[in-house]
Amino acid sequence: MKLASLRVVPLLAALLLATGCASLNPFASSKPKPAELVDFQPSVELVALWRADIGEAGSYLFEPAVVGDSIYAAGEDGDVARFEGGREVWRVDADTGLSAGVGADRSLAVVVTASGIAIAYDADSGSERWRSTIGAEVLAQPAVAGDLVVLRASDNRLIALNAGDGSRRWVYQRANPPLALRNFSGVVLEANLVLAGFPGGKLVVINAANGGAITELSVAAPRGSTELERVADVAGTPVVGRREVCAVTYQGRAACFDTSNGNALWSREFSSSVGMDRDARFAVLTDDRDAVHALDIYSGASVWKQDAMARRALSRPLIVGDHVVVGDLQGYVHVLNRESGAFAARQRAGDGPLSAPPRAYGRGFVVQGRDGEITAYELR
Repeated sequence: MKLASLRVVPLLAALLLATGCASLNPFASSKPKPAELVDFQPSVELVALWRADIGEAGSYLFEPAVVGDSIYAAGEDGDVARFEGGREVWRVDADTGLSAGVGADRSLAVVVTASGIAIAYDADSGSERWRSTIGAEVLAQPAVAGDLVVLRASDNRLIALNAGDGSRRWVYQRANPPLALRNFSGVVLEANLVLAGFPGGKLVVINAANGGAITELSVAAPRGSTELERVADVAGTPVVGRREVCAVTYQGRAACFDTSNGNALWSREFSSSVGMDRDARFAVLTDDRDAVHALDIYSGASVWKQDAMARRALSRPLIVGDHVVVGDLQGYVHVLNRESGAFAARQRAGDGPLSAPPRAYGRGFVVQGRDGEITAYELR
């Protein structure tokens, strides 16, 4: 997830950029300079396997979908494509502007237009299967699995569609606080459950069959004397492990919960506008000062902190084997050692900011820049 602006109070729209809160002065003439790139001796080889172009992101956030060996991607102008091993399998034009990246499984690839229409394409051929009017702005990548497509509207409603014909199945809606951050965060659709983070620091588990809330977990509680100080929205898509689900909020906390009973395993004070990742040992997050932290997944204890990339507008981190990957506003991919946080490799993917989170791909990962360039990498 990236934060672009606050709704409700128009003047505050400039306060939160797509890469986090760099400055809370909308009248500032210049932004603080990004930290200089530090020198280091690479300890792993970062190899670009292939590159492709899908079109610029404009004012939206586009992240690719990875399904097996295939990558599905879209751009603001309406191009949607499937790539496999660097080869373009198909490319279609939606004939209208798009507002979010592709959600896909092995059968379906789904995008949403800027006017609020979901379009589903056959994953194999790229032929259009159906269109469904959502009637709301959608900024987050759709979740697609089995017979269900779940869309998150910018007003934080979850709208579930039948994957076969696009008909509406259910809508989940909860009360929102007076101020909420413009939300590019998706949802997790797994088995018969939907997991989504909401304003006010809430993580909700929803029955995928009927849209009913099963349980609500409190990642953080809003605090402060003003509505702006009380913004505590869950940042990024929740991450689910074998026995835990974790999330982090803006101006709040990071926390992991036991999936068997909903009890909190641990909770730590943190503020993030992009989110976190996890594996069997660590929870890794990027805070709103662009420091990357690794925490013990079972206790929340700090393991390391890498703070040499201040003001570089880092993306949500991705754990890839023994390394952690983040992108930055100048198009650089930074690879950190998972055990120590030390720099292990760096390469520039393109001229555009890497605002969208990296996605795991084979033995490496794929990034999509705001300039529309897609790059698949492998760590060797």
